[in-house]
Amino acid sequence: MTEIRIPVFYSPKMSAQSGSFSPSASKPTLVVDSWSKFPIEMHNVVTVTNAEFCRAHDKPFVLDVLNGHRKNGFGNTSPKVASSLRYTSGAMLTAARYVLTTGQPIAAAPCSGFHHAGYDRAGGFCTFNGLMVTATALRAAHKNIRVAILDCDMHYGDGTDDIIERLDAKSWVKHWTAGAPYVAPRQAADFFEELPEIIEAMADCDIVLYQAGADPHIDDPLGGWLTTDQLYLRDRTVFAGFKRLGVPVVWNLAGGYQKSPDGSIPKVLEIHDNTMRACL
Repeated sequence: MTEIRIPVFYSPKMSAQSGSFSPSASKPTLVVDSWSKFPIEMHNVVTVTNAEFCRAHDKPFVLDVLNGHRKNGFGNTSPKVASSLRYTSGAMLTAARYVLTTGQPIAAAPCSGFHHAGYDRAGGFCTFNGLMVTATALRAAHKNIRVAILDCDMHYGDGTDDIIERLDAKSWVKHWTAGAPYVAPRQAADFFEELPEIIEAMADCDIVLYQAGADPHIDDPLGGWLTTDQLYLRDRTVFAGFKRLGVPVVWNLAGGYQKSPDGSIPKVLEIHDNTMRACL
């Protein structure tokens, strides 16, 4: 029997030191190193072009950020961060094209920093919205495609909603962000009751972009409402649900901010490992 291997779209150029509280910019390499214990299959990333960024974002904003004339989502103009942005959004887009082209049911893009990025603004550790960059690129290639964005980060995906509104994309993008209604541990039961309904409502979409955020963990300094076991159950529910529906999923990392005194992030890596376990 052939061993199942999860396609992972990664380049070392996705990682950068942001000089920020958030470890997200440097997380891709750490996560992929941690995933080496799993049966994964590494794939190259095709970088996003200016034109692809500009389908989802205001052109002057895109050029200003890439040229270091406007602050990124980490609040600086680091050229290393700017250089990484083509690869983080590129990982999501390359993975999405892969599942649509090959018929594979799932792929992972170990990237973060998307859902607070709006049409013409960065913020909240997010610079360009790789979710909507991916969605608009797919739409340009497949005019009738329907894209679902299932955002299970801790925080409200306000940037995603902003771009959907600006582009009048509600007719072909279904967006649900758990960070809008769910914020407290007492809501966990309600979340798990609603989640299958949300998945079912996306059955008519051609692809799902799933943000498997680590920051809803109950100990996260910017989160705090699901346990480790509940996060694993969340991921199992999502992957099993879309497998049953036959809708391919591309998933990424999103947030996660637990740090050890030495600055390392073993708790965050554990959560992302568990998402890979659920995927397998």
